[in-house]
Amino acid sequence: MSDPHATSPSPAPEAVPPKPLGYRQRRILGVLMEKARTTPDAYPLSLNGLVTGCNQKSNRHPLMDLTPEQVEDELEKMRAAGVVAEVQGGSRVSKYRHFGYDYMGVKGTDAAVMTELLLRGEQTAGDLRTRAGRFESIADLQTLQKILDSLIQRKLVVSLTPAGRGQLFTHNLYLPEELQRLKQLSIDSPDSPLPPRTASAVPTASSRGSSVSDDLLDSVSWLQEEVRELRQLVEKLTDRLDRLEN
Repeated sequence: MSDPHATSPSPAPEAVPPKPLGYRQRRILGVLMEKARTTPDAYPLSLNGLVTGCNQKSNRHPLMDLTPEQVEDELEKMRAAGVVAEVQGGSRVSKYRHFGYDYMGVKGTDAAVMTELLLRGEQTAGDLRTRAGRFESIADLQTLQKILDSLIQRKLVVSLTPAGRGQLFTHNLYLPEELQRLKQLSIDSPDSPLPPRTASAVPTASSRGSSVSDDLLDSVSWLQEEVRELRQLVEKLTDRLDRLEN
């Protein structure tokens, strides 16, 4: 017999995402998180190093042309919010480190995925697996999907387009009006993934006078994937050129 005085367990608290950041602050945080992993000998970063990282031509979207004054202004706001800190190294030059892992409550592969989303915005699972692999090994797309599902549940990541091939994901640190606009643009974009083929999604002769064959839909989806792979190749070549020039 159940205890009439027993209380039911309290529901788990709902996940609360970190406070949104402006687009310049998101780039700054992403760069600090990236460089801490890829160039630890040069981290924390000086103001000049941070400006260079923000305006880097590879692994960035959109491309930016920030001035030292703009970056410095944003750093002041981020310091006040507890996102970054100024540290004094062995020289007189001020350097900056991030508190991104604590700010978002992430580590390991979660942190790798969030870093790439901060640097490049919306991406497919395939893109994320390749790019986040710079920091942490991700075995396959199934593993990456589990990571994304967890981040979505914690309200750190949002899905911009319907589930299926080419589904787009992004971080949840946008300002509300930015995220709403991005969702609409992702749906309206010709590069957005096709909706799942269901009876209601595929036009019928009665609804449009002609039918779109499965072969045509598959061809369009295949071409979209080819375009994404070509973009990745261009990014890799651009990255190599940047390294050679430096």
